[in-house]
Amino acid sequence: MRTDVTGRPVEPRSIDLDTFFSPKTVAVIGASDTANRPNTAMTKKIRQWAESAGAEVFLVNPNRDEIDGLRCYPTVLDVPADVDLAAVLVGDVLPALEQVIEKKAAFAVVFAAGFAETGADGERLQARLEDVIAASDIHVLGPNTNLNAFETFRADLPGRAIALITQSGHQGRPVFQGQDIGIRLSHWAPTGNEADLEFADFCAYFAEQPEVGAIACYVEGFKDGRTLMLAADRAVQAGVPIVAVKVGRTDEGRSMAKAHTGHLTGSDAVTSAVFGQFGVTRVDGLDELLDVAAMFARTKPAKGDGVCVYSISGGTGAHMADMAAAAGLRIPALAKDTQEQLHEWIPPYLRVSNPVDNGGPPSADWRGRKILDAILADPNVNLLLCPITGAVPSMSGRLARDLVDAAHATDKPIFVVWGSPVGDEEAYREILLKSDLPVFRTFANAVTAAKAYFDYHAFRSSYRSPFAKPVLRPSPSARTARTLLRGDEATSMRLLEEYGISVPRFDVATSPKEAAKLADALGPPVVMKACSPEILHKSDLGLVRLGVSDGDEAKKIYKSFMKKAPDADGVIVSEQIGDGVETVVGISQDQLFGPVVMFGLGGVFVEVLKDVTFRVPPFGKEEARRMLGELQGAALLDGARGRPKVDRTALVDVIMRVQRMAMDLHAELAELDINPLAALPKGAVALDALAVVR
Repeated sequence: MRTDVTGRPVEPRSIDLDTFFSPKTVAVIGASDTANRPNTAMTKKIRQWAESAGAEVFLVNPNRDEIDGLRCYPTVLDVPADVDLAAVLVGDVLPALEQVIEKKAAFAVVFAAGFAETGADGERLQARLEDVIAASDIHVLGPNTNLNAFETFRADLPGRAIALITQSGHQGRPVFQGQDIGIRLSHWAPTGNEADLEFADFCAYFAEQPEVGAIACYVEGFKDGRTLMLAADRAVQAGVPIVAVKVGRTDEGRSMAKAHTGHLTGSDAVTSAVFGQFGVTRVDGLDELLDVAAMFARTKPAKGDGVCVYSISGGTGAHMADMAAAAGLRIPALAKDTQEQLHEWIPPYLRVSNPVDNGGPPSADWRGRKILDAILADPNVNLLLCPITGAVPSMSGRLARDLVDAAHATDKPIFVVWGSPVGDEEAYREILLKSDLPVFRTFANAVTAAKAYFDYHAFRSSYRSPFAKPVLRPSPSARTARTLLRGDEATSMRLLEEYGISVPRFDVATSPKEAAKLADALGPPVVMKACSPEILHKSDLGLVRLGVSDGDEAKKIYKSFMKKAPDADGVIVSEQIGDGVETVVGISQDQLFGPVVMFGLGGVFVEVLKDVTFRVPPFGKEEARRMLGELQGAALLDGARGRPKVDRTALVDVIMRVQRMAMDLHAELAELDINPLAALPKGAVALDALAVVR
């Protein structure tokens, strides 16, 4: 498998998961018919699943001759056929798995718990399991997984399906139950501890299945950050949206995730950044997970971003429009011709500009469909959002039917909110749920889905895979750069110069006389800073002085600094750069993803305001530009209170150069802080830097 300069893969691994989901032969090791034993229920379920899929089932138990009329074999080695999939139900996993490997089975599922999720002893046991798997050709799901992979799905539901990936079976149940309200599912992968098969394997596979319209995920932690990125890249290229609940936003959540599946959850901010890089929609609730995934499976790509809110009540329309606008959705005025047409069927005293309020009665007769067709024909409308807050049968039934019929005549999506808390109304159960419309029970979920819809398709329209042209070798700067990783500011600034990042003219003075000479040559004014790898926050210790006016002052400051820091290597004397917006660019190492690039508002307040954003290499210039816009204080870059705009192109260039450094020096560089990076009307200059060696 090809790897980039960091040693990470640049393409997903290829696994024939068709055989896993549609095996021809299934062996159940540890099959049982003893009453009230878990293995008995598991044996029945796996056997029913396999037989419904047309697979031949072989039961393995040395203490039984047969179970439910089916012959039992002493070991899997005695099974008189090749085995595609082995379900290992026994607790003593390793000996059983070794026999499965000797049988040359393609896949195995290990259900037993007691591995990495339980602590140090379990981690050692899982490491042994992983070594056994790695030394063979088999692929294994689990351990610590469940029976969800052997669910049967309704075959009578139309449209594209949701494929489900979870690390907790119970958390996937609400999505699975979506079938009860007409939402189609096709696969369920419960990944467990991911000793081998992982989230990324299933995600990349599902993205290539023609029946899959969206991938819904409940994730506690990822096995590998790069494989996640590769799978998400595969999905966005295939046009299959990923919707994910990812726990671990808090310390408490991260602790529980570790205890549950033994994963390293990584930095949540970095995980969110990666989701943004690859168009993954992150949601919080399981209801949102089902609603947003179902919406993606039931809609075509967006052709614009205009939302029209249509209701039978002015209050409903105002409420819905308020929530939509607050979420950042665009609610444009309808065309003048459309408004005139709508007033043919809607009383003139009601608003039809957007939101559209029909007052109620028109929904109960022929006018309702005319109104819908006119709105959907408007060039400013790309999505119709229709909230029905209370079920009034005389109006809601006809409205529901008109919405379903109108959807068949347009390629613009129609989102319907059924707000009745009862949920047994005929219009809801028999009309809306039996259609292929995205139907929601709350305003909030409808708005969340609409925002996700437009964001995803806008993202995908300009997406370029960062793995199309991977960086395979270090840049020419890398060799020299490695000699500059000493940890003091002077060599850190020279490291930046090596990668083409602008820095002020400077040098290190080792005597008062040298300080005076440099001050006269570089200024006035100049900046003076103590230089030592042991001093990380010089300004806090009074070891930075701006506006030094001449050589005599430089001598005094030199002596003062060396008195405070006698072990310093000397004093940096640097030209003072004019006013600009202070930003920060950095590199850190994430446990899951490796090198991470950070950009934000800099200066002394960076740790207080924490107005920063992240990206994980590799990424292109478009992602670097998006980083600038993600800051809460992004307006400062475009000029504030009469200040000039900064050179955004120069900032993007610095971010891209820092990214290359992060990849070249991934094994040596623990951290890099360029703070501040002065963003100027023309160019960007690093005023201070610190590179920390791993």
